[in-house]
Amino acid sequence: MKDTVEEPKGTRGASTARAGRREWLALGILALPTVVLSMDLSVLHLAAPSLSADLAPSGTELLWILDVYGFLVAGFLLVMGALGDRIGRRRLLLIGAAAFAAASIFAAFAPTAELLIVARALLGVAGATLMPSTLALLAELFPVPAQRGFAIAVWMTAFTAGEAIGPLVGGVMLEFFWWGSVFLIGVPVMVVLLAAGPALLPESETRLRGRFDLAGAMLLVAGVLAFVYGVKTVSLQGFGWSAAGWIVAGALVGLFFARRQLRSADPLMDLRLFRLPAFGAGLGAQLLAVAAIAGAQLLVMQYLQTVTGLSPLEAGLWTVPSIVLGVVATLVAPRLARRVRPAFVVGAGLAIAAFGAAVIAVTAPMQSPLWTVTGFTVLYVGVTPTLALITDLIVGAAPGERAGMASSVAETGAEFGLAGGIAFIGATGMAVYRSRLAGDPPDGIGESDLHEAGETVGNAVAIAEDLSGRAGDGLLETVRVSFAEGVQVATSVCAVLLAVGAGLAVVFLRGRVRQDSAHEADKF
Repeated sequence: MKDTVEEPKGTRGASTARAGRREWLALGILALPTVVLSMDLSVLHLAAPSLSADLAPSGTELLWILDVYGFLVAGFLLVMGALGDRIGRRRLLLIGAAAFAAASIFAAFAPTAELLIVARALLGVAGATLMPSTLALLAELFPVPAQRGFAIAVWMTAFTAGEAIGPLVGGVMLEFFWWGSVFLIGVPVMVVLLAAGPALLPESETRLRGRFDLAGAMLLVAGVLAFVYGVKTVSLQGFGWSAAGWIVAGALVGLFFARRQLRSADPLMDLRLFRLPAFGAGLGAQLLAVAAIAGAQLLVMQYLQTVTGLSPLEAGLWTVPSIVLGVVATLVAPRLARRVRPAFVVGAGLAIAAFGAAVIAVTAPMQSPLWTVTGFTVLYVGVTPTLALITDLIVGAAPGERAGMASSVAETGAEFGLAGGIAFIGATGMAVYRSRLAGDPPDGIGESDLHEAGETVGNAVAIAEDLSGRAGDGLLETVRVSFAEGVQVATSVCAVLLAVGAGLAVVFLRGRVRQDSAHEADKF
């Protein structure tokens, strides 16, 4: 049974009902597909060797098998969020869950590389229905800001947990079963969602009227896919005309889409929401924070293996404390935001994260795993709880009938931040590495070996190990020094981005009141 309480000024409605047992059970049901979706972003990388041996895909086909899922999730998030606002978020969630289960079975037993690409594409489209639907339903299940903030923190923790346990679960499955088994992990979860969803999840009370802008949806998908593909090209090949062309094409299509939406009576995406400080500034802070942590995480994992000499397993174990502390901080942050304005909590978190990035930058030349992991832990613990708070601010700022669209905007912003951070911050680090390597090449290294060493750090370490004597030792030391300098510059950029994000939060979000009073904060 729900108790009725008054909401603080600035929140939806004059009075709302507090969540009861049914709503908390529903939160558990909504968290399950979130774990699966985050696992599916990375679990297939472990299966790539056995998959390649079985299906014999070409290099291009293997890249599409690995990447098409993420591309289509990013491309369809906004479209599916807007669709859920019109047809009902529970209905869309259950349709997506059924489609995800079917596509997972299709992928697990795909007999050819071409059919596996199709299955992964279908998984991406189905996955795009699940993320905004779960987040929008949380806003309906938990209308009281204090409870909604905690629920979103749990939802965010589930996503983080999926990223953390994905490689572990995938490794266990591959130890005992064939490569297709990694796709079957999500099937029982979707069955539980389909069985319990109709009883526990409410259907949307507020829906958008008017027609669904199919032409606008096609423009949006085309623009997002072109932009994300361009950014992905940067991360793989560096800056070039091809990458620039795709990014510019995506931006131009996006501008045309925005112009169409401003003139439409039934816009697919209500651009007026960006005038709301909590929406626009929250999205900007989120994008900067995700970009910084994604770029830093990519470089730190490489640094621990190539510069400090840790094995992949050892490097992974060194980062476990950051994940555990990040989960704890994510669950604690909503309680703090009930006593302090969310803007100051977010600003402080991003400032702490900026300090962590600065620690990595300052200590990178020391080639110390302890200092690097310490800096990364501070960075991670600063960013992860703020993402849950920012997501709550973005979703809470939108009218109820736009909750699906607001949720999908938040998710798309995170996807753009992830892709941009890996591409541009990673590219910055690699550019410094290549410049330093080419500027001070070690003696006894041929031109071709030097060029190949500049392509990736992994190539450089392999070449150094193949060379004997002083030439190999000299190359390895130069590679370590060069990459440490690249990490130093790139994490300095991360620190600046996080500081800018902290400023955005404090300046533009400070009008947001505390999520609840101290008295209501303890009423769970």
